Amino acid sequence: MRIYQGIRSLILTLFRKILFLWVRTDVSGNTLEALGLDPDKPVCYVLQYSSLSSRLVLEQEVIRAGLPGAADSLPVKNGPAHSFFFLYRRIGGLFRRRQTPVPTSEFQALTRYGLEHPDQDVQIVPVSLFWGRSPDKEKSLVKLLLSDTWTVAGRLQKFLIIMVHGRNTYVQFNQPLSLKQVIDEYRHSEERANRKLARILRTHFRRVRQAVLGPDLSHRRTLVGGLVRTQAVKEAIRETAAKDEIPPEKVRAKAWKYADEIAASMSVVTIRFLEVVLSWLWNRIYNGIAINNIKVVKEVAQDNAVVYVPCHRSHIDYLLLSYVLYKNGLMPPHIAAGINLNMPIVGPILRRGGAFFMRRSFKDNPLYATVFNEYMHVMFSRGYSVEYFVEGGRSRTGRMLQPRPGMLSMTVRSFLRDHRKPIVFVPVYIGYEKVMEGRSYLGELRGKKKQKESVFTLAKTVRKLSNSFGRVAVNFGDAIPLADVLDQVHDSWRQEAYDSEYRPAWLSKAVNELALQVASNINASVAVNPIGMTATVLLGTDRLAMDEGQLIRLMDQYAGLLKAFPYADTVTLPEGTGKDWVAYCEKMGLVERQPQKLGDIIALEGSNAILMTYYRNNIQHLFALPSLIASLFENKDSLRREKIVFLAGVAYPYLQSELFIRYRTDEAESVINQWIDVLIGQGLLITLDDERIGRPEEGTEEMLRLRVLSRFIIQTLERYHIALGILRKYGSGKISAAELEEQSTLLAERMSILFGLNAPEFFDKSLFRNFIANMQKNGVITTDDNGLIRYGEGLDDVAEDARLVLSVEKRQAIQQVTMMGA
Repeated sequence: MRIYQGIRSLILTLFRKILFLWVRTDVSGNTLEALGLDPDKPVCYVLQYSSLSSRLVLEQEVIRAGLPGAADSLPVKNGPAHSFFFLYRRIGGLFRRRQTPVPTSEFQALTRYGLEHPDQDVQIVPVSLFWGRSPDKEKSLVKLLLSDTWTVAGRLQKFLIIMVHGRNTYVQFNQPLSLKQVIDEYRHSEERANRKLARILRTHFRRVRQAVLGPDLSHRRTLVGGLVRTQAVKEAIRETAAKDEIPPEKVRAKAWKYADEIAASMSVVTIRFLEVVLSWLWNRIYNGIAINNIKVVKEVAQDNAVVYVPCHRSHIDYLLLSYVLYKNGLMPPHIAAGINLNMPIVGPILRRGGAFFMRRSFKDNPLYATVFNEYMHVMFSRGYSVEYFVEGGRSRTGRMLQPRPGMLSMTVRSFLRDHRKPIVFVPVYIGYEKVMEGRSYLGELRGKKKQKESVFTLAKTVRKLSNSFGRVAVNFGDAIPLADVLDQVHDSWRQEAYDSEYRPAWLSKAVNELALQVASNINASVAVNPIGMTATVLLGTDRLAMDEGQLIRLMDQYAGLLKAFPYADTVTLPEGTGKDWVAYCEKMGLVERQPQKLGDIIALEGSNAILMTYYRNNIQHLFALPSLIASLFENKDSLRREKIVFLAGVAYPYLQSELFIRYRTDEAESVINQWIDVLIGQGLLITLDDERIGRPEEGTEEMLRLRVLSRFIIQTLERYHIALGILRKYGSGKISAAELEEQSTLLAERMSILFGLNAPEFFDKSLFRNFIANMQKNGVITTDDNGLIRYGEGLDDVAEDARLVLSVEKRQAIQQVTMMGA
């Protein structure tokens, strides 16, 4: 017997080596850390269907990863001969009719062992294997036919698949199951224990297959035709035909045209092609892609329709996220893209890569709106993953823009119509050390007209590919189940009936709550990088320059602040120290070194001074609260803790709304107190007695740290003070919200010129609009029947308290500008 086993083992080893002369694999989850295996318990791997090739691949990857051996005998009496088993074996094939696969004897033996030895446990590790999940050459019918799909391949087909796709094989190891825990409740019934374990493993393999391959896609032409035949679109066709007096056939043709314009045509050929091209592209322009918290997506993608909601910084965002997901064994999503990208050459490629196109606005076109809504409903109800940008457009300032409700509202309404398939939002932060469009953003912020996308502008962008744009980070945030959000807003939503036209009264509140959670979770996943840290500190200085040694110390200390009170588990911090970060920024050409005998000076010069505000704004929300507290000591040597908490609490709702800070308003007092304690612990504040807290002495290193810290947020507070100053100058009932917004924007722009403020968002009209809206929401101001703003004494108190955070120079400057605008 031993001789037979030895010969058999030798033959299998030979086969494995021959197989891997051709096969190349991409593997995930194959580490002891990722699997979390208990070294004191035996391990048994399970593959879904019996296959010699799958067994050989499993053994090879286990050996490579240094995991407990798959070819070893399992140390359980009367159990499987090896520490792996197949869940099912095929019956039939070749010359016999194919029948339903049946459980293997090894699977049944393992269950029997677990029942007979209740004190023993076995760790069962499911392993999924995909041969050629996408072909690598376009127009290859053979490769399309032989791609791994939802069907079970026979022996001949499997051989051909390996020959065609063996060099593009994906293997995924998954978290182990406890045999003991699974079968514990069926100790007296082997049949029921078998059924339960088989059901759990079968469900697991199905979920992984859906996450990797996506739902089974129908033909695009069938999908487009089906949209036009839905009840909602039929009704829209009748209404449009009657309203515009157009024959229904013409309106129906128009609806078909709209559906064809919108629908994606996802092609595995194109996805594989893009993977090859993008791999080359990223290696050329980036120094690496850091991916964090991908496990969140792998978990939720198995049971839910996933909506990826990334921040929008660059056109590269579309491609980067799909690439990252595909390389990590997940099906790329269908992506909502602006119709402006549906240009010659580029549009068809994006469409085959999963993009569906939408017009900027369609509120005046009910037929188009209905077709688009029905398309989105098909996506969600069938379980497709979808990606869209809640900001609507790319951020030109580096800050998270106010979310637009359109796509969120469509998603919520679709889910209300059919919530059998759960929908989960996955926020994604994409952080660039240098954004490719950075220079064009500067031009737009200075008033230059936005350049329309075209093939020619794309050709100009290609010239930038010789530049280095540093590293890029893709951080996945905490998932947001849509059902949980609806439960918070309207817990009886499941009992109500919905159709395509119904908009419940509480819909707007639900969408706003969802938008807030999405934006906050994106910001809670920010990737702090050397350029952001350097920009934050240098922009907090008077002359945008600092002694190199001092700059290094300050950056290390501010990084220490973030570590002392972590903003969120999903935030990532840069490796290295301040010294490394300065050298890196210099290498990237973003800072200038001015040699001096007493110590080199690091400075921001020219357009870089404005460009760096973009990278500062990426992480501004992390420092918002400690900076706000520090600013209260700009004019005061000491304050009572109660006063600090009150003043910071008054400003917090406005900062939270503008910067999407993750803490709820009712959490603010506790968080502010925690930050006060951290600042005291770091030496930035001093405890004078039980009630009063003071600032360090002038001229000390600690005072410098406190003052620079206060400037991280000071321009935002100055902007608020401008709006308050103008409102008080006109008086209650004398100016409308629109006029206040316009006056505030003009005076802020004038002030930025007169006093050399280098942050373009300082006079961003939308920020003033948001501040005014939040004053109304918080009851500080009201609007009368004529649309004029009214306020009481409470506003004067807030304005007077706000003066505490501004230096005498700044107060006089703002007062001077306000008077000039009179």
